[in-house]
Parts: sequence; structure tokens; C-alpha cells
Amino acid sequence: MAPKRKERVAPPPGPAEWDVRFGNNEAVRGWEELCSQAATNTRRAWEQLRTQPRAVPSTPRQHRLKGELGTNHGYEQWQIEVTGAGRIWYWIDDDKRIVWVVVHAGTGHPKATE
Repeated sequence: MAPKRKERVAPPPGPAEWDVRFGNNEAVRGWEELCSQAATNTRRAWEQLRTQPRAVPSTPRQHRLKGELGTNHGYEQWQIEVTGAGRIWYWIDDDKRIVWVVVHAGTGHPKATE
């Protein structure tokens, strides 16, 4: 998705950082919901995605999804819990050092885990 007038400008990743990108419009809308409802927590999540998309060791708030949800299109699929119900699901592309926010970003709990 190409940037549009009045949209935020994201800085490029630093030398040891990962590039964080949206994979679809739903993720963009969900991210905006998270920003408006939990700005500080969303900022922390973004910083974690940029610096350490794989929590080592995993934590209750950031971990790889389990079972068949743990991989999507050949990528590891992880989750960051931003709020009690708000989640960011993302893929990790090691070859390009890109974290793809594709599957889910939003204030509601993902339906796939219900």
C-alpha cells in the first residue's frame, strides 16, 4: 500500500532493526484502532517488532502461535498481546528482515483462536 497524504511517515529501520510492514488494509485499520485505544502499549509493541520480533525466551505477551497457527505461508507466525484482547499477529521473514503485520492487528481477540 503506497503512503498517502497526511499519513504518518515511518522511519526506516536502523542497522540492527527489522523493517515492519503491513501486508493488507485490515492490518492497517486494526493498527490504527490499537493506536487510538492503547497508544503507549502499541508503541512498545512496535519497538519490540523492530528490535526483537522473537522473544527469547517467549513471554505470555509475545510468543509464537501454537499448532497449525504457528506457521503461515512458510513464515513463523507470532503474537504480541497489546491489551487484554488487543493483539498483533505477524510473520517473520528472516531473509529480508521484514516483520509482516498481516493476519491480525486490532483491539478484539482474533477469531481463529476462539
